[in-house]
Amino acid sequence: METTKTTNLKATLEQILDTEKLKYCFDCGICTASCSMAELLGKDYNPRRLLERIVLDPDSVLSSEELWLCAWCYRCYKRCPQALKVPEIFLLMRTISAKRGNFQASEKAFKIIVEKVPLPFITTLVCFHPERAGLDRKKVMEKIEELSREDSKRRKKRKAARASGEKVAVVGSGPAGLTVASELSRRGFHATVFESLPEPGGMLRKCIPENRLPRQVLDKEIQLVEDVGVEIRTGVVVGKDLSFEDLSKDGFHAIFIGTGAHKSQKLKMEGVDLKGVVHALGFLWSVHSDNKVEVGKNIVVIGGGNVAVDAARTALNLGAKDVTILYRRSRDEMPANPWEVKEAEEAGVKIEFLVAPVRILGEGTVSAIECVRTQLGEPDETGRRKAVPIEGSAFKREADMVILAIGEAPDLEFLPKEIELNEDGSLWVNPVTMETSMQGIFAGGDAVTGPASVIEAICAGKQAAESIVSYLKSREG
Repeated sequence: METTKTTNLKATLEQILDTEKLKYCFDCGICTASCSMAELLGKDYNPRRLLERIVLDPDSVLSSEELWLCAWCYRCYKRCPQALKVPEIFLLMRTISAKRGNFQASEKAFKIIVEKVPLPFITTLVCFHPERAGLDRKKVMEKIEELSREDSKRRKKRKAARASGEKVAVVGSGPAGLTVASELSRRGFHATVFESLPEPGGMLRKCIPENRLPRQVLDKEIQLVEDVGVEIRTGVVVGKDLSFEDLSKDGFHAIFIGTGAHKSQKLKMEGVDLKGVVHALGFLWSVHSDNKVEVGKNIVVIGGGNVAVDAARTALNLGAKDVTILYRRSRDEMPANPWEVKEAEEAGVKIEFLVAPVRILGEGTVSAIECVRTQLGEPDETGRRKAVPIEGSAFKREADMVILAIGEAPDLEFLPKEIELNEDGSLWVNPVTMETSMQGIFAGGDAVTGPASVIEAICAGKQAAESIVSYLKSREG
């Protein structure tokens, strides 16, 4: 027999959730099959099962650690045939759980994160967002630090099952590279990370704003990676300062490529060379490098991904009075994380949908941008509906700064010609082993997938580390 509390909870869910979609869920399992956390944790996390329990027995979900293990990548939503916003359903339940004081469930989740998910400080802040459900961010990080110390002590007591003299070179110190290096070191292998930038962290340091990932947290995480025995060499450009042949001569028995997607896509449009037109990645990197960056008062950001949103919020934080994102499709097609978009709008960023830039205007310096209204047509090769210009809809918008955020791509010119690339310029890898077309060279993260979430890069790094261990062991046989 249902209690009054359970009945009230179900009534609340009926009012807030799209329960018809939940009740008639196709039970296709796509949400779980596409989930990076489910891939990392296996039987410990199953989004589809959790959704079912929310409908049938919501009270039991409030005390479940699984509720706190959604990493907000929205892969489930993007692939769901009914477009269920699973992360937001879980957020609602997390909020109710926190209000009821079920903190033991979240602490159990944090313990799982520390034990099984690499880079726990980063993933907790950038992916899990416990503060959105009402938890105190500072206390959460203190708990993660306490659990990490305990975990580190346990790992030191359990000496590596096999000490190996085999060395692995990791090119790139983003989330995929740090994960591979950390996992290999814990397994008894010598991992050395080569980073071209002056400081390690890759896109974590280069592009994620301070409000989402404080630099002291990133530095602490990297220190933990070094503490398990990983060597990090910064300011080293593989392909220029060191060749792949040099790495082989230096005794590295395997190589992992995790160089991310740091190359800004070029926009073929009149006016892109005007003063005041900047690329989002360069803009963010300048800000995060503590360089003095001056922004305009009236800024237009072109693009619809996470980098566009981060650039817009950063510009607003630097003192811009008006920041507007122009996106050629509708909100539903926008590739940026929906929650990040919502928070940007709440912070004051404006977004104009179904608007496409035609040319940037100005004499030496940008003064305006000419645009057209669009409407959605037939799907293109990506599966999203094309943005079709509406005849006679041209208009101008004043701007003293334009930030281009139309996409990022891997910069892989440093690779040996024998390594195969995909048609889009990303690295080809065996989807099971993560090995490239050259034996002993593996890859993962944005260099393979194009721009993706931090948790996806971590997942790829862990998968690659397992394959590298198998490869090195096979060499001994």
